[in-house]
Amino acid sequence: MNRRAKEKKRKSFTPKMQAKLLLVFCVIIIALIALIGRLVYLNRKDGEKYAKRVLSQQTYTSSTIPYRRGSILDRKGTVLAASQKVYHLILDVKYMLKEKEDNLEPTITALVDTYDSLSRKELMEIVKTKPESQYVKLLKNLTYDQMTAMKNKIEEKDSHIKGVWFEEDYIRSYPYDSLASHVIGFTASGNVGTWGIEQYYNEELNGTNGREYGYIDSELNLERHIKPAVNGNTIITTIDASVQGIVQKHVDAFNEEYGSKNIGVLIMNPNNGEIYAMVSNKAYDLNNPTDLSSFYTKKEIEGMTEDDKLEALNKIWRNFTINDAWEPGSTFKPITVAAALEEGLISADDTFFCDGYEKVGGYTIKCSNRAGHGTITLQEALMKSCNDALMQIAAKEGKKLFYNYQTFFGFGEKVGIDLPGEANGILMPKKDRVDSALATNSFGQNFTSTMVQVAAAYSSLINGGYFYQPHVAKEIINDQGATVKTFDKNLIRKTVSKETSNFIKEAMFQTVEAGTAKHAQVPGYTVGGKTGTAEKLPRADKTYIVSFIGNVPADNPEIVIYVVIDEAQNVIKQADSSLATKLTSQILAEVLPFLEIYPSHDDVFTDTEGGTGSNSNRDSESTANGASSGNNSNEEENSEENNDSLTNQSNEGNNTESGQESETNSGEAGTGTEEGPETSDESYPDVLSGLGEETEE
Repeated sequence: MNRRAKEKKRKSFTPKMQAKLLLVFCVIIIALIALIGRLVYLNRKDGEKYAKRVLSQQTYTSSTIPYRRGSILDRKGTVLAASQKVYHLILDVKYMLKEKEDNLEPTITALVDTYDSLSRKELMEIVKTKPESQYVKLLKNLTYDQMTAMKNKIEEKDSHIKGVWFEEDYIRSYPYDSLASHVIGFTASGNVGTWGIEQYYNEELNGTNGREYGYIDSELNLERHIKPAVNGNTIITTIDASVQGIVQKHVDAFNEEYGSKNIGVLIMNPNNGEIYAMVSNKAYDLNNPTDLSSFYTKKEIEGMTEDDKLEALNKIWRNFTINDAWEPGSTFKPITVAAALEEGLISADDTFFCDGYEKVGGYTIKCSNRAGHGTITLQEALMKSCNDALMQIAAKEGKKLFYNYQTFFGFGEKVGIDLPGEANGILMPKKDRVDSALATNSFGQNFTSTMVQVAAAYSSLINGGYFYQPHVAKEIINDQGATVKTFDKNLIRKTVSKETSNFIKEAMFQTVEAGTAKHAQVPGYTVGGKTGTAEKLPRADKTYIVSFIGNVPADNPEIVIYVVIDEAQNVIKQADSSLATKLTSQILAEVLPFLEIYPSHDDVFTDTEGGTGSNSNRDSESTANGASSGNNSNEEENSEENNDSLTNQSNEGNNTESGQESETNSGEAGTGTEEGPETSDESYPDVLSGLGEETEE
C-alpha cells in the first residue's frame, strides 16, 4: 500500500506541469536576454550621458570664471574707466575638517597671521556654526599681492593648510575719479551701467562668464573642464581727457567764486559731430557715486530721508547738457536769419528799421534796446541782437515755413546722441502758433531746447550746411584690440547752402569783434559766436540763463563751444551775457593749443571767399551806423578791452545784449544805467504759459 502511494505521488508531476515550468523558464531567459540587450543598446547609445549624470553627483568643484568688463578710453588712449582683477578669500570648512587634527590649527593660524582683519575667535565661530559649509567668503576685493601672500603659504610643503582658495572677480575703477563723470557714468552691482556711456553701451562693455568644473571619473581621477570667459569690448570715446579737465577746472573756479544752479559746457567738432568735452556743473566721484558729502553738509544729509537722498543723487548724476531743456534765447537768431536767406525772403544787403518794439497780435514786444537801433543791416541785426529785426524777418517767413525750419534744424526731437536720457525740448503746439508766438520764437523764446540740439544746429550753420549727429563714441575694439565697430561722421541732412553758411560765419565773427560778444575774444585767434539770455519761470523770481555759442577759427571752424550758465549766484546782475563770454574766452585760451589749433594772424572773410554779401555789409556799415547814431552813441564807450577776469561786470554788466546802454523809460539819457527786463503782459506775451522772454544782457 505504501509503495503504491509513493508511486502515485511521483506520478503527480505530470507532463503538463513540466511544460508549464519549461515555459516559465523560457520566458525568464528571454526577459534576461532582452534586458541584457537593452543595457548593451543604452550603453552604446547614451552611456556617456548617463555616466556624466552619475559622475556629476560626485562633483568636486564648480565655479564661475568672471568676464572682464571692457574699458572706456579717451580719444588718445587715456584710460577713463577699467575693471581691475581682485580676489575673494573663500574657506571650505567641510574640506578643512576632514582631517581636523592635522588641518584646523595650521589653517586658522595662517589666516590670522596673513590678514589682520581676521580674528581667531571669528574663524572658530564659523567652524563651529558651519561645519558642513563648503563656501564661506572671508574677505573680498583682495589685491594680487594680498592673495599671493596666502597662496605661497598654502603651496609650502607639508603646510596642512586646507580648504582655503581664492575666487577671481573684477571691480570697476575710475583712475581720474570725477573727470567726465556725467559722460562716463558708473556701474551698479552686477556690471549694470548707470548713466552715461556705461549705461548706453552696457551690452558692448559686458562679456560672458566662463565656467570651471571638475568631477571624479570612473577610475577615481579628478577631471577638470574650463569654459573660458569672454571679456567685454572697449569703448574709445571722442572725449579728450586734457580738454575735459581744463573745462572742468574753469567751471569749478566759476562756481567757487560765484556759484550757479547749473553750468553746461560743450565743445565739439562741427565737421563730424565728435564731442571733445562735455561738462555738467559740479562733477561727482565715479568711484563713490552715492557720496553726498561734496554737495551737502553733514547736517543736511542727516536730515534727509532715503527718498530725499535718492532725489538728490539723481540731480547730481543728471547731465545738464542733454537731459535739461530751456529757452535758447538769442543763440537761436542765426537760425531764423538762415532760414529766410535760404528761402530768398531776405538778402544780405537788406536793412531793417528798429524803433525798439513791434506790435504783434495785440502785444507790444520790445527789443533789447528799448530806444531802438535805428536802421541796421542784416549783419548788424545779429551783431546787435536786435529783436525787432528778427520779428520782421519771421513775419516774412510766416508760421508754416518758420516751424518747418525749426524742426528741420532738429528742434523738438532728439538728435540721437549716444548717451541716455536725452530730452526732446518743447516746440509751440500748433493750436498756439499765433502771430505773437512766431514773433517771440524768432529770437529763441517760448520754446525749449537742449544744449546738444543748439550746438548741432549751430554747427551746421558754420560748417557749410552739414548737420552731423553728435556722438561720444569713436570706436569699439575687442579684448585683443581688433576693431569691432567705428563711428564715422553721420550726416543727417543738409541744412543751408555754402553762401548762407559764409554769411552766418562772418556775422558771428563781427558779433565777437564789435557786437554783443566782445568778451569772447581770444588773443591771436579769430572767434565767431552769439550770446543769449532768457528769463526763467516763474517771471516774478527774476532768474536768468545766460549763454554763448561760438566757433574757432571764425572762417574755417574746427571747434564749436557752447557755454550756458543757469542762475549765476553772487553777481551784480544775473542777466549779463558777459558772464558766459568771459568764461568762454578763458576756456578757449587754454584748450585751443591742446586741440592743436594755433593762433593765426591771417585776414579772414576776404573778397575771394565768396561769402554772401559779406563785403557789401562791411561797406554799408558806416552808413548804417550813421543812420542810427542817435541810438548808438554809447556803443563805442562799451567796447572795453577784453578782460580775463570775471569780476569787472559791475561796470560792464550794464550793457544790453545789443552792446549798448539804453535810455530809461523816464527819458533820462546818458545815465549809464539799464532798463530792467520787460515782463508786463501788456508789452510782452508769454504765449507758451510764460516760457521766458528775451531780456537785456
